[in-house]
Amino acid sequence: MDGKFITLEGIDGSGKTTILNKIIETLEKNGYADQLVVTREPGGDKISENIRNIILDNEYTEMDPRTEALLYAASRRQHLVDIILPALKAGKIVICDRFVDSSIAYQGVGRKIGIQGIKDINNFATDYLQPNMTLYFDVTPEISKQRVALRERKKDRLDQENDDFYAKVYDGYADLVKENPQRIKVIDATQSVDEVFKETMAELNEFLVRE
Repeated sequence: MDGKFITLEGIDGSGKTTILNKIIETLEKNGYADQLVVTREPGGDKISENIRNIILDNEYTEMDPRTEALLYAASRRQHLVDIILPALKAGKIVICDRFVDSSIAYQGVGRKIGIQGIKDINNFATDYLQPNMTLYFDVTPEISKQRVALRERKKDRLDQENDDFYAKVYDGYADLVKENPQRIKVIDATQSVDEVFKETMAELNEFLVRE
Protein backbone atom coordinates (compact mmCIF):
# COMPACT_ATOMS: atom_id res chain seq x y z
CA MET A 1 0.00 0.00 0.00
CA ASP A 2 1.29 3.43 -0.90
CA GLY A 3 -0.74 5.39 1.65
CA LYS A 4 0.18 6.44 5.17
CA PHE A 5 -1.87 5.34 8.18
CA ILE A 6 -1.73 7.57 11.27
CA THR A 7 -3.75 6.99 14.43
CA LEU A 8 -4.48 9.15 17.46
CA GLU A 9 -4.82 7.58 20.90
CA GLY A 10 -5.37 8.63 24.50
CA ILE A 11 -7.77 8.26 27.40
CA ASP A 12 -10.99 10.29 27.33
CA GLY A 13 -10.23 13.93 28.02
CA SER A 14 -6.74 13.80 26.55
CA GLY A 15 -7.64 16.54 24.06
CA LYS A 16 -6.83 14.53 20.95
CA THR A 17 -10.05 15.48 19.13
CA THR A 18 -9.33 19.18 19.66
CA ILE A 19 -5.83 18.71 18.28
CA LEU A 20 -7.14 16.62 15.39
CA ASN A 21 -9.30 19.51 14.21
CA LYS A 22 -6.23 21.78 14.21
CA ILE A 23 -4.20 19.13 12.38
CA ILE A 24 -6.80 18.93 9.61
CA GLU A 25 -6.89 22.69 9.19
CA THR A 26 -3.09 22.96 9.06
CA LEU A 27 -2.50 20.04 6.69
CA GLU A 28 -5.17 21.32 4.31
CA LYS A 29 -3.50 24.74 4.27
CA ASN A 30 -0.16 23.06 3.60
CA GLY A 31 -1.37 21.38 0.44
CA TYR A 32 -2.49 17.98 1.75
CA ALA A 33 -6.24 18.51 1.28
CA ASP A 34 -6.54 16.12 -1.68
CA GLN A 35 -4.49 13.43 0.08
CA LEU A 36 -6.17 13.56 3.47
CA VAL A 37 -8.81 11.13 4.77
CA VAL A 38 -9.90 11.72 8.38
CA THR A 39 -12.06 9.20 10.21
CA ARG A 40 -12.79 7.77 13.66
CA GLU A 41 -13.47 4.62 15.64
CA PRO A 42 -15.84 3.24 16.54
CA GLY A 43 -17.63 4.54 13.47
CA GLY A 44 -16.43 6.08 10.26
CA ASP A 45 -18.97 4.49 7.90
CA LYS A 46 -22.72 3.76 7.98
CA ILE A 47 -22.63 0.31 9.53
CA SER A 48 -19.84 1.12 11.97
CA GLU A 49 -21.58 4.30 13.14
CA ASN A 50 -24.67 2.23 13.98
CA ILE A 51 -22.52 -0.19 15.96
CA ARG A 52 -21.00 2.83 17.72
CA ASN A 53 -24.46 3.94 18.79
CA ILE A 54 -25.07 0.57 20.42
CA ILE A 55 -21.69 0.52 22.17
CA LEU A 56 -22.09 4.00 23.69
CA ASP A 57 -25.82 3.91 24.46
CA ASN A 58 -26.59 4.32 28.17
CA GLU A 59 -29.48 1.89 27.73
CA TYR A 60 -26.99 -0.98 27.51
CA THR A 61 -25.09 -0.71 30.79
CA GLU A 62 -25.50 -4.48 31.27
CA MET A 63 -23.45 -5.24 28.14
CA ASP A 64 -21.00 -8.09 28.66
CA PRO A 65 -17.33 -7.03 28.29
CA ARG A 66 -16.67 -9.63 25.58
CA THR A 67 -19.75 -8.50 23.67
CA GLU A 68 -18.38 -4.97 23.81
CA ALA A 69 -14.97 -6.11 22.57
CA LEU A 70 -16.51 -8.05 19.69
CA LEU A 71 -18.67 -5.08 18.70
CA TYR A 72 -15.59 -2.87 18.54
CA ALA A 73 -13.81 -5.45 16.38
CA ALA A 74 -16.84 -5.83 14.10
CA SER A 75 -17.13 -2.07 13.72
CA ARG A 76 -13.41 -1.88 12.98
CA ARG A 77 -13.61 -4.52 10.27
CA GLN A 78 -16.39 -2.77 8.39
CA HIS A 79 -14.67 0.58 8.78
CA LEU A 80 -11.45 -0.90 7.43
CA VAL A 81 -13.14 -2.37 4.36
CA ASP A 82 -15.26 0.70 3.59
CA ILE A 83 -12.89 3.57 4.41
CA ILE A 84 -9.33 2.82 5.49
CA LEU A 85 -8.12 0.18 3.01
CA PRO A 86 -9.51 1.90 -0.12
CA ALA A 87 -7.90 5.17 0.97
CA LEU A 88 -4.52 3.55 1.65
CA LYS A 89 -4.62 1.73 -1.69
CA ALA A 90 -5.28 5.10 -3.34
CA GLY A 91 -2.15 6.52 -1.70
CA LYS A 92 -4.00 8.74 0.77
CA ILE A 93 -2.92 9.89 4.23
CA VAL A 94 -5.44 8.33 6.62
CA ILE A 95 -5.74 9.86 10.08
CA CYS A 96 -7.95 7.84 12.40
CA ASP A 97 -9.15 8.88 15.87
CA ARG A 98 -8.52 5.56 17.71
CA PHE A 99 -7.71 2.08 16.41
CA VAL A 100 -6.69 -1.30 17.89
CA ASP A 101 -4.61 0.26 20.69
CA SER A 102 -7.84 1.58 22.20
CA SER A 103 -9.33 -1.90 22.34
CA ILE A 104 -6.20 -3.29 23.99
CA ALA A 105 -6.19 -0.53 26.63
CA TYR A 106 -9.94 -0.27 27.25
CA GLN A 107 -11.16 -3.84 26.84
CA GLY A 108 -7.99 -5.88 27.26
CA VAL A 109 -6.74 -4.06 30.36
CA GLY A 110 -9.61 -1.85 31.56
CA ARG A 111 -12.21 -4.62 31.30
CA LYS A 112 -9.68 -7.28 32.37
CA ILE A 113 -10.50 -9.47 29.36
CA GLY A 114 -6.83 -10.03 28.61
CA ILE A 115 -4.55 -8.46 26.05
CA GLN A 116 -3.95 -11.55 23.92
CA GLY A 117 -7.66 -12.20 23.39
CA ILE A 118 -8.16 -8.62 22.20
CA LYS A 119 -5.16 -8.89 19.89
CA ASP A 120 -6.49 -12.14 18.45
CA ILE A 121 -9.97 -10.86 17.54
CA ASN A 122 -8.54 -7.62 16.15
CA ASN A 123 -5.85 -9.39 14.13
CA PHE A 124 -8.71 -11.35 12.58
CA ALA A 125 -10.70 -8.14 11.97
CA THR A 126 -7.81 -6.13 10.52
CA ASP A 127 -5.72 -8.89 8.91
CA TYR A 128 -2.83 -7.63 11.08
CA LEU A 129 -2.88 -4.07 9.75
CA GLN A 130 -0.79 -1.69 11.88
CA PRO A 131 -0.62 2.11 11.72
CA ASN A 132 2.59 3.58 10.36
CA MET A 133 2.59 6.04 13.25
CA THR A 134 0.49 6.56 16.37
CA LEU A 135 0.30 9.83 18.30
CA TYR A 136 -0.47 9.11 21.95
CA PHE A 137 -1.79 12.06 23.95
CA ASP A 138 -0.57 11.42 27.46
CA VAL A 139 -2.62 12.84 30.31
CA THR A 140 -3.24 11.40 33.78
CA PRO A 141 -6.64 9.94 34.71
CA GLU A 142 -7.04 12.70 37.28
CA ILE A 143 -6.70 15.47 34.69
CA SER A 144 -8.83 13.48 32.28
CA LYS A 145 -11.65 13.27 34.82
CA GLN A 146 -11.55 17.03 35.39
CA ARG A 147 -11.75 17.72 31.66
CA VAL A 148 -14.55 15.23 31.03
CA ALA A 149 -16.58 16.81 33.84
CA LEU A 150 -16.48 20.13 31.98
CA ARG A 151 -17.92 18.71 28.76
CA GLU A 152 -21.32 19.97 27.73
CA ARG A 153 -22.36 16.86 25.81
CA LYS A 154 -24.43 14.11 27.36
CA LYS A 155 -22.35 11.43 29.06
CA ASP A 156 -22.25 8.11 27.20
CA ARG A 157 -21.98 4.59 28.60
CA LEU A 158 -18.18 4.68 28.91
CA ASP A 159 -18.28 8.04 30.68
CA GLN A 160 -20.02 6.27 33.57
CA GLU A 161 -16.99 4.13 34.41
CA ASN A 162 -15.23 4.56 37.75
CA ASP A 163 -11.74 5.86 38.51
CA ASP A 164 -10.28 2.36 38.82
CA PHE A 165 -11.32 1.53 35.25
CA TYR A 166 -9.60 4.58 33.80
CA ALA A 167 -6.49 3.98 35.90
CA LYS A 168 -6.24 0.53 34.34
CA VAL A 169 -6.79 1.96 30.84
CA TYR A 170 -4.00 4.47 31.45
CA ASP A 171 -1.67 1.65 32.55
CA GLY A 172 -2.64 -0.28 29.42
CA TYR A 173 -1.57 2.62 27.23
CA ALA A 174 1.67 3.01 29.18
CA ASP A 175 2.55 -0.62 28.43
CA LEU A 176 1.72 -0.16 24.74
CA VAL A 177 4.08 2.81 24.58
CA LYS A 178 6.89 0.71 26.07
CA GLU A 179 6.23 -2.15 23.65
CA ASN A 180 6.04 0.04 20.52
CA PRO A 181 8.61 2.85 20.87
CA GLN A 182 9.16 3.18 17.12
CA ARG A 183 5.48 3.46 16.21
CA ILE A 184 3.97 5.32 19.17
CA LYS A 185 5.04 8.93 19.68
CA VAL A 186 4.13 10.34 23.09
CA ILE A 187 2.70 13.86 23.24
CA ASP A 188 2.56 15.62 26.62
CA ALA A 189 -1.14 16.50 26.66
CA THR A 190 -0.96 18.29 30.03
CA GLN A 191 0.39 21.37 28.23
CA SER A 192 -1.65 24.19 26.72
CA VAL A 193 -3.51 23.47 23.48
CA ASP A 194 -0.98 25.53 21.52
CA GLU A 195 1.97 23.67 23.03
CA VAL A 196 0.36 20.27 22.45
CA PHE A 197 -0.40 21.22 18.86
CA LYS A 198 3.15 22.44 18.25
CA GLU A 199 4.61 19.18 19.58
CA THR A 200 2.12 17.16 17.53
CA MET A 201 2.89 18.95 14.28
CA ALA A 202 6.63 18.52 14.84
CA GLU A 203 6.12 14.75 15.00
CA LEU A 204 3.73 14.75 12.04
CA ASN A 205 5.92 16.87 9.81
CA GLU A 206 8.96 14.72 10.55
CA PHE A 207 6.98 11.58 9.70
CA LEU A 208 5.52 12.98 6.48
CA VAL A 209 8.92 14.18 5.25
CA ARG A 210 10.66 10.93 6.24
CA GLU A 211 8.03 8.70 4.67
